[in-house]
Formats: sequence, structure tokens, C-alpha cells
Amino acid sequence: MNMFRTAALTTAAVGLTVVTIGAATAAPVTPAFLSASQLPAASTAWHADPVKPGTGDDFCTQGVAPKAGSKHREFRTELDTGAQQTITVAATEAKAKALVTKLRASVESCLDRMKEQYPTIEGEAFHHGRVDVEEGANVYSIDTHDTEIGSSDIALYSVGRDGKAVTVVRWSQLGELDGAPLDGFRKTTRTAVAKLY
Repeated sequence: MNMFRTAALTTAAVGLTVVTIGAATAAPVTPAFLSASQLPAASTAWHADPVKPGTGDDFCTQGVAPKAGSKHREFRTELDTGAQQTITVAATEAKAKALVTKLRASVESCLDRMKEQYPTIEGEAFHHGRVDVEEGANVYSIDTHDTEIGSSDIALYSVGRDGKAVTVVRWSQLGELDGAPLDGFRKTTRTAVAKLY
């Protein structure tokens, strides 16, 4: 009698364990955002705003990623340096891959659109290659000069993917490409994609 009772209790306990493990593994994993300390070093400390729904404001990628399924975070320093990260979780890996293609095309054509909208702007844009992390990321720079105002701006972009999650990181400040932390930005990009899942 005791033997049967023990066997029944053991079976029930094993069943409970399986259900608990199944429930734990079924919980969705939420992609993680960069922290302020993971951005390239700046002359003053970085501050991170709270994560917000939607894609945020960015000239080069505006309207490409869907607002639903996207979140973004703004970063800033006390001087003229800022950054933004957007994460979009697509319904499937195929849709995520297609989104990466659209985002890369939007960044690659951004300078031309700027020149059309702002005739006093001139500049150069470069693709700085691929970062090997998860499904990969690509790094770009857009260096602009406003001939009327006399100001120069540099922006670094990266577009990367891990599974169904796509991230865009933008870093920008007054100045030119030779003053931009390109190596530090590559490291930030690697971290951003690795933190997705």
C-alpha cells in the first residue's frame, strides 16, 4: 500500500515539475536595451531616458519600422552628443530580415533625401562594414555640412538583427567623421545586437 502511494506521489511531483518547466520556457523573452555605460565614451557622462513605445524621431529611418512592436530609448550628454536605440520585434524571422533590408536602404539613401529637403546641405556617407554578431549588423556614417549656417554634423548608424528582433542605433554630435568614435560605436553595436536575446 505504501509503495503504491509513494509511486503515485512521485508521479504527481514529476508531472508538476514538467508543467512548471513548460510554463517557464513558454514565457516570452523581451529584448534588452543598451545602458548609458555601453555607449562610446564621451567628454561628459551619458544619461539614458526611459524606454518608450514606438520608433522615436529620426530623419533617416522615420516611417520604416512599424510603431506597433517597436520601442525606443534616447540617450544624451551635457554637450552636443546624443544617441537613440530602436528595437522592433517582427512576427517572423522572414519579416525581420525584410525590415533590416528596408532600414539599411533607408540609411544608405538618407543623405540624398537630406540634400533634396535642405538644399544648403552637402556631405558624405559611408558604409563601414559588417559587425559579426548573431545575424549580423552593418555600420554607416553620414557627415553633413550646412553651407548657409556653417555647422557640421556627424551621425553613425547601425542596423542589426537577432532572430525576430531588429535594432537600429544612432549616435550623433556636432563635428566631422574624424572626430567620431567609430571603433567604440562598433563595440556598442555588437553589444546592442547581443543583448536582443
